[in-house]
Amino acid sequence: MPRTVKADQICVDAVDLARSAAEETADQLGVGDHLGYESEGDRLVSHFFGCPHPGYRGWRWSVTVSRASRAKVPTVNEVVLLPGDGALLASSWVPWAERIQPGDVTAGIVLPTADNDPRLEPGYTGGEQAADADPAEASQTRAIVAELGLGRERVLSPQGRDEAAERWLTGAGGPDNETTRLAPGHCLSCGFFVRLSGRLGRGFGVCTNAFSANDAQVVTVDHGCGAHSSVVSDDRATELPPPVWDTIVWDEPATLFD
Repeated sequence: MPRTVKADQICVDAVDLARSAAEETADQLGVGDHLGYESEGDRLVSHFFGCPHPGYRGWRWSVTVSRASRAKVPTVNEVVLLPGDGALLASSWVPWAERIQPGDVTAGIVLPTADNDPRLEPGYTGGEQAADADPAEASQTRAIVAELGLGRERVLSPQGRDEAAERWLTGAGGPDNETTRLAPGHCLSCGFFVRLSGRLGRGFGVCTNAFSANDAQVVTVDHGCGAHSSVVSDDRATELPPPVWDTIVWDEPATLFD
């Protein structure tokens, strides 16, 4: 069992010394009432004072005083501001790589992608010689790769596709929202729906309706909104009258001097 340390009486009585040290450090934060003390060890006691500053609600000053063996006068060992019960604390520090959220990359911000990012996997570039002008086989390979839309060093991995699909399904362009429930039809049957290519195209596309809230955004095939192309207005534009042909015939040709 840990040994119980008896508080040194000389250090316990050094309240005024501790307060003076706290006031010297506190500056404009101020020092409040004496809240008590705690024995930290042999001839080592910490005195606690309240902090009246409104920005440090629940914090307290801790002034540790100590006394050398056979000494009659204690000295200040440490002055710190510590959080107490109910103190307002800052959020736990989170690394920048974990703080970044979708949409945080704006103009002028560069977000590096890790070499081992699980959302990506190596693509097909035609081999190490595909970028060389010679031999001719490498040039042909490079042309085929470009024609097939390949040639990227890294492409989406299955995990990257799954994560993107999950975000899109639960986002504003997904099927589980009030907009879809009140829509007259799904995006799959809308004329403004342009399906994505590749595997993601099985369930997603892009809206091209300028009047839709999802214009230029990814939507699911089972999403919907009130701007569906099947909703046709009953009010048609008034038909124009047939054109009138000019049948006037001049007896003599007109000139600029007439």
